[in-house]
Amino acid sequence: MNKELVIKAAGPEIVIAQLEDRKLTELNREKSNNSFSVGDIYLGRVRKVMPGLNAAFVDVGYEKDAFLHYLDLGPQVQSLIKFTAQGLAGKLSSASLEHFTNEPDIRKDGKITQVLNNSMSVLVQIAKEPISTKGPRISSELSLAGRYLVLVPFSDKISVSQKIKDPEEKNRLKRLIQSIRPPGFGVIIRTVASNKKVAELDQDLNELVQRWEQLVKNLPTAQPKNKVLGEINRTSALLRDVLNDSFQSIAVDDTSIFNEVRSYIAHIAPDKEKIVKHYKGKEDIFESFGIDRQIKAAFGQNVSLKSGAYLIIQHTEAMHVIDVNSGHRTRSDNDQETNALDTNMEAAHEIARQLRLRDMGGIIVIDFIDMHSPQNRKVLFDKLKELMAQDRAKHTILPPSKFGLIQITRQRVRPELVIETLEKCPSCGGSGQIQPSILVTDEIENNLRYIVTEQNQKKLKLLVNPILEAYIKRGWPSMQMRWWLKYRTWVRVRPVPSYHFLEYHFLNQLDEEIKL
Repeated sequence: MNKELVIKAAGPEIVIAQLEDRKLTELNREKSNNSFSVGDIYLGRVRKVMPGLNAAFVDVGYEKDAFLHYLDLGPQVQSLIKFTAQGLAGKLSSASLEHFTNEPDIRKDGKITQVLNNSMSVLVQIAKEPISTKGPRISSELSLAGRYLVLVPFSDKISVSQKIKDPEEKNRLKRLIQSIRPPGFGVIIRTVASNKKVAELDQDLNELVQRWEQLVKNLPTAQPKNKVLGEINRTSALLRDVLNDSFQSIAVDDTSIFNEVRSYIAHIAPDKEKIVKHYKGKEDIFESFGIDRQIKAAFGQNVSLKSGAYLIIQHTEAMHVIDVNSGHRTRSDNDQETNALDTNMEAAHEIARQLRLRDMGGIIVIDFIDMHSPQNRKVLFDKLKELMAQDRAKHTILPPSKFGLIQITRQRVRPELVIETLEKCPSCGGSGQIQPSILVTDEIENNLRYIVTEQNQKKLKLLVNPILEAYIKRGWPSMQMRWWLKYRTWVRVRPVPSYHFLEYHFLNQLDEEIKL
């Protein structure tokens, strides 16, 4: 499978599209002002302990207090609290845990009041970003994730990813990590560590230890609600987690992001540095790769399939519901059961993609087309499990119920990605009335005159709908040529298929939009 990453850096966010065989499978948006990313570590202040919920609300600077359940404290929370208190008091001479005496583990069936009290300061890590009206979900069981390993302070356990099946490889990795593990730290060995050499694992471990040392260094000056250690940005985190040999290309349209990505790739996978490419095309990078068209087709309530069948996807506060419909296209030479199986199998592929693409989490209920054969229901269930195995989010799939419904629970750590695909009427703008379309070129020329004469802008670019672009360039002398003769400024006219008929924008020589 050929995988690509396309990174678009425009406006206040970076949009990262992951393609598999040129088909969009994941879309991530990283806002530059996002202060509560999964993995960030904060010095929180306990606002209120709730014995009835066996949980506490913790102030980490968000408008809604973060939620910390007793089960998310981690067995070594008493050691963390003791270490944090020493760090805040400036009593830690080193970040090493070799001579730090751990406190006893807390009981699994204990009470939150035995551990936390109001106004206490405690280090917490963002486990779920703020979603809807809820504040962040946090944990005090800290972990620092690297490419191959995850470092867990105040522990001595070495765990291996369950996706590594070979017993010999598991034992090899455990022996290697045991020989290089710093005292006082546990280590989780990630799937991508399989068959890696000790030098690569050691380098990754040393970098995680350095991040821990930075956290300890920041403690004495930390104040409640401060971020003590930030997770790496979403772009680098995605590369860290998904980069493998099947990636053939990473395209970036921004110079600084390109340099950052290439530097990070050179650090974590030097043999992959050459696949990072700086896109310099005049067309929008998502337009060039056909991503904008796929976004329009994939998001929205109705999603069409190649056979003519379609999905209806609806979201509620409690769950997501997906209904599979055969439409009017079924093969007449097949019986109803075979047609239902074919449609359901096609729908299973698209549903697995949609869950990743929209990052849908919580409870998902899928109403497949009814099938009477138990064997066919099992074939569908097995296929859905196989397709979902590629999903990095934790999930559970239940077998079809007697009503033919399949239920999925999928881990949700970030808000679901929602993209509005319905467009405002290009003619009336939602008002029911439109300006005469024949006057749009007059309006463009009036604005051009203002830009050239009043703002003294010379090198201009005009972005318009392709139909309007053809109209401006047609004939001799064309409207574009008449503008040049009149204003002595050559306006480069560029088509943008996503623009509606009357939409246009002027850009200056730095490709910045000129506000009118």
